Amino acid sequence: MPKMKTKKALAKRVKRTGTGKLKRGHAYTSHFASNKSHKQKVNLRKSGLVSKSDYKRIKLMLQD
Repeated sequence: MPKMKTKKALAKRVKRTGTGKLKRGHAYTSHFASNKSHKQKVNLRKSGLVSKSDYKRIKLMLQD
């Protein structure tokens, strides 16, 4: 049986950290920025980690 392919769309959005966690960017940053506070926009620039509940599903999609 052939190997499963990596979901390339997800692979471009997620990076692995040195300790093996998955790092991701935040949503709600692309447009309608004038409706958001400066504090919210600054916090959305920072990267986040993939939540524990999503980790297993995303790990399968990345095939690693």
